[in-house]
Amino acid sequence: MDKRLEDIKITEIVAVPLFGESPKGGWSNEIKPEDPIHAIIAVHTDAGITGYGSVFTDGRLVEAAIPVLASLCIGESALQPERVSEKLRQNTFWMGRGGTLTHTISGIDIALWDILGKATGLPVSTLLGGNYRSKVQPYCSLLMEKPDVMHKVILEYKSLGFKAFKIGWGPFGRCNDQQLDRAIVEAARDAAGQDSQLFVDAGASDAYWPNGLKWAIQTSHMLAEYQVGWFEEALRPDDIEDFKVLRKESPVAIAGGEVLTRRQAFLPWLSQGAFDIVQPDVTKVGGISEQRRIAWLADEFGVKYVGHGWNTAMGLAADLQMAAAFPQVDYVEFIGGSQYIDGIVKTPFKVDEQGYLTIPNTPGLGIELDIEKLAKFTINPERLFK
Repeated sequence: MDKRLEDIKITEIVAVPLFGESPKGGWSNEIKPEDPIHAIIAVHTDAGITGYGSVFTDGRLVEAAIPVLASLCIGESALQPERVSEKLRQNTFWMGRGGTLTHTISGIDIALWDILGKATGLPVSTLLGGNYRSKVQPYCSLLMEKPDVMHKVILEYKSLGFKAFKIGWGPFGRCNDQQLDRAIVEAARDAAGQDSQLFVDAGASDAYWPNGLKWAIQTSHMLAEYQVGWFEEALRPDDIEDFKVLRKESPVAIAGGEVLTRRQAFLPWLSQGAFDIVQPDVTKVGGISEQRRIAWLADEFGVKYVGHGWNTAMGLAADLQMAAAFPQVDYVEFIGGSQYIDGIVKTPFKVDEQGYLTIPNTPGLGIELDIEKLAKFTINPERLFK
C-alpha cells in the first residue's frame, strides 16, 4: 500500500432515507410505504473513493445522528474502520448506548469497510481474514398470510429459484387461534415441499406481544411436525430466563437476538444458553466491525450465527461478505419483493439453479447502487455520489 492510500481521509458523511416502498413488516401498528425505515449512508473521501452502508431504523433519526457522529470522524483515516467505529462508540456512550447512534454507526462502519476494500482492491471478506465459501443459500423472508394466500406466496418465490423460506409475523400468534397458526405453517410447508427449508418467526418483539412460555413450548412442538428448521423470536426480546427454558424444551432450534445491539448485550444470551442460533443485524449492532466480534463470540459458545437481514441491498451485501468470512454460516436473509434490495442496484441479485447466491469477490462490498433507481425512493440521491 502506498503512502497516498495511507493518507485517505473522510471528508463528508451523508444519510439518505428511503421511502415510498417500505415493505410491510407485520407489526401491530403497521408501517406505511412512505415511512422511512431504512437509510443509505455514503462516506466520501479526499481520494474520490466513496463507501456505502445501510441503517435499519427510522431515516429521520439517522439524519439527526449524522452531525453528531460526523464531528468525530471528519478528517479521520478512511482505511481504519474498526478504530474509527470504536472512537464513535467510546465518545457517545453518554448519549445512550445501543439506540439511534449505534444504529447509525453501523452504516458508517459498513461504508468504511467498503472504502477499505475499494482502496486495496480486495473484497471485504478477504479483509476480514479469509473466505470459507464463494456462495451461500438465501432464505426468502416473507410476511405470514392466511393459509390460502401463504400457499400462493411461497409458490411464487419458489418459482424464482428459492429453496429456503422464512415466514413471520402477520396473524401468527396474534389471533388466539392455534388452529390458524397450524394451518399457516401447514400451507407453507405444502407449497415449499419437503425438499426446501422452512423457518418460522413469531415476531414477539412486536408491540404488546400476547403470548408467553407455555404458548412458545406448545408451538415449538407443532412446528417440529412440519420439519421447521428454527423458531425465531418466540418470546418477548428481554425474557432471557424463559428463552433458556424454551431452548431446553423445544424440539426445534431457537433463534433470536435481532433487537439486541452492541456486543456486550449479546454476552449473557450466549453464555447462559438462551439461543441455538443468534441473529445480530449488521445494520443495527454497530456494523461489520461489531458483527464480526459477535459472530466469533457465538462460535466460542457453540451457537450458530445467521445474520438478521430485514434491510437494503447494502445490508445484504454486508451479510454476504460476512457469510464468506465465517466457517459455520449456512444462510443469509433475503426479503421477498422488497424494492430496496433489487430496486436500487445496477445488477439485481439472482439465485442460481441450486438456490444459492454468489458472494461478490470484487473490491469492497461488491455491488453498485443505481442513482436513477434510487431517485424513485428518496430525495436528492446525488448526494450519495461524488
